[in-house]
Formats: sequence, C-alpha cells, structure tokens
Amino acid sequence: MQFSSHRLFQHRLTRLTAGIAGLCLAGAAAGAAPAVAATPAVATVAGMPPVVNPANLYSEAAAGHFSPAVAGALPRVYVPNLRSNEVYVIDPATLKVVDKFKVGYSPQHVVPAWDLKTLWVANNAEGRPDGSLTPIDPLTGKPGKEVMVDDPYNMYFTPDGKQAIVVVEAHARLDFRNAHTMKLESSIEVPQCKGINHADFSIDGKYALFTCEFEGSLAKIDMVNHKVVGYLQLAKKGMPQDIRISPDGKVFYVADMMADGVFVVDGESFTKIDFIKTGIGTHGLYPSRDGSKLYVANRGSNKVHGPRKGKGSVSVIDFATRKVLNTWPIPGGGSPDMGNVSADGKMLWLSGRFDDVVYAIDTSSGEVKSIPVGMEPHGLTVWPQPGRYSLGHTGNMR
Repeated sequence: MQFSSHRLFQHRLTRLTAGIAGLCLAGAAAGAAPAVAATPAVATVAGMPPVVNPANLYSEAAAGHFSPAVAGALPRVYVPNLRSNEVYVIDPATLKVVDKFKVGYSPQHVVPAWDLKTLWVANNAEGRPDGSLTPIDPLTGKPGKEVMVDDPYNMYFTPDGKQAIVVVEAHARLDFRNAHTMKLESSIEVPQCKGINHADFSIDGKYALFTCEFEGSLAKIDMVNHKVVGYLQLAKKGMPQDIRISPDGKVFYVADMMADGVFVVDGESFTKIDFIKTGIGTHGLYPSRDGSKLYVANRGSNKVHGPRKGKGSVSVIDFATRKVLNTWPIPGGGSPDMGNVSADGKMLWLSGRFDDVVYAIDTSSGEVKSIPVGMEPHGLTVWPQPGRYSLGHTGNMR
C-alpha cells in the first residue's frame, strides 16, 4: 500500500500512540504506580468537600496539612476512661497527664466534630436513661455543659457536615442530629445489626458501612436516602470492630476480634474478597499520615472484658500489597485498643484497655512507652490532627 507523506505521518503517529499506551498498561501490570492525573475525578454527594487525590483520599490528612480551624488548639491526647467516668488529658511532648475531669457515665470515645472546633465525649450510659455528649473546647482543653442524648456509644458525621450520626448501639439505631445543637432530626433502625458501633464512608460519601459486633456482620447504609441497603455476614462467630476504607476507596478493612485479623470487603459489590491474619483480638485501625500503611491494634484477648497483660500487639499492613510488614508486641503484655496517629505521623497513640494505661508507640521502630491513666481507657483522640474535616470516631480525617 502506498502512503502520502501526510498519511505516513498519521500512520506512524497512530502506531506510536498505541505503543505508548501498551507500555503504560504493561507498567501498571508490573506494579508501577499510576499517575494521579489518570485517576478519574470523584463525583461526591452534595455538600461534601471534593476528593483532592482520588488515588489517596487521605492526602489532605497528611502531616502538616492543618486546617485554619485548628489554629490555637492545644496539642493534647484526650483519654476517656470508661469505668471511672472521666477524661485524662496528656501532653504528648512530655508524656505526662496534665489534667483530668469528670464527664458523663461510661465515656466511650472522644470524637472530633466535622468542623474541627469541638471534641465530643460520647458517654453512652448503656442500660441507663442518662446518656450524654460532653463538649471539649480544643483551645482550652476544658469541658463544657453536657448535652443529653440517648445511648451515644460512638458518633460520626454526614459527609456534608450538617448532621451528627449518633450510634445508638443498645437499640441498633442511628440517630441523625443537628451537628451543632445535637437536636434529633431523624433516625434509621438497623434491626439486624446488634452491637452496631464503628463505621467508615465510601470515597464519594454515598454510603457507609457499619460493623455489627454481635452479629458478625456489616450493615450498608445509603447516606443519600437514609436507608439500610443490606447486610453482609463476615464470620458466624465473628466480632467485627473498627473499619477503615483503603486510600483509593476501592475496599474496606474490617478488624475482627474473634477472627484475629482483618477482612477485606469490596464496598460497591458488598462482598468479602480477602482476609489478613494479624494478631489476637484485632480491634482498632488507623492509616499512616502518608496513606501507605494501616496500623492494626490487636487487643491481646478475644474476650469483651479481657485480662491484664494479654498478648497485645500492633500489626502494620501495607495498603499496596495487603501484606503484614511488621508486628510489634507490647513489652510484658498489654491490650492496645483505640486511638490515632500523631499529627506528624511519628507516634501511634492507643489506649491500653485492660491495663489502665495509654501506649505511645514509635511508628518507625515499634518502641512502646506506657502512661498510667484512669480505669479502662477506650477511644482516645489525638488533637489537633491534619485534615479539612472529621467524619467522626477518634478522628476519621479527610
């Protein structure tokens, strides 16, 4: 076949373009990191801040990415002590307790508000009528007047920041409240999710997955229409705890305290696709500040009320390979539970649930320092944290 010079140029250009595309596909197959620009933009729900980097939804919670909203906040670690009904306050620079104050009955978690201006202590008072939320001013570290709400075991926020989602564990219900006044606006009954407690949201904010501790399952909640989509059984004798979405938004990691590891779930198809063995009593999940690793707190016991000095440890999962890179045992035994990563990513702070201590764990070496606190510390939070907004829990930052 004969080509004119123009047609010959077009023919060569087409072959060159196809060759480059082939090389790109081969590089991706070989494990090369895709360019951020090639990742499609995420169409989020109305009012939700845009996803800046679809390949890493934690990009804006990286070290140093502070919002102006946290300017002036005291650098502190707030520790709710479940059985002594108080919050201990630790100065992370000195590892010393610098304050403590009484709150409501059975404080479970300290939850940063969506707008980052308030920390809420969830006092769930299970089996009692006096559940409450105690606000803490991050600028002073002091508590304000408590707000009475029903059974707040945990709390999250809608992706647009307009509503708080109080997790009413005892009644298998989600209460949607005004994010500032905490006035009840609506509720969702989740009857097949006994022990509903922890959650995370899809990358676009359209749905959330909640763990059902006493059902061994997950509940998928449509966040646009406020309804239950369905349930997924993880393990018949399982006890799922914390849950966290992968940086690319494609899968969710679910800690299961009976299975001693982490289930990997495809959120869109709502199916189990993998399981990663970690340690005894797998419980809390926290991404590193660069979004490359997942720190997994293994509480050291399969019991709800475990012994002191159990076989507690922290496992480090690589998000890219889903492999365990390291496992750091708690020296002498312990019970690492809930917490978060320091603002610079250099320290992992976890409550020692059954040992009445808090662990400060060096994320480069696994070295552990222990700080005595009150009785049965639980969902502590580190503040301030980088990020534009908080989706709740102990700082699910985006």
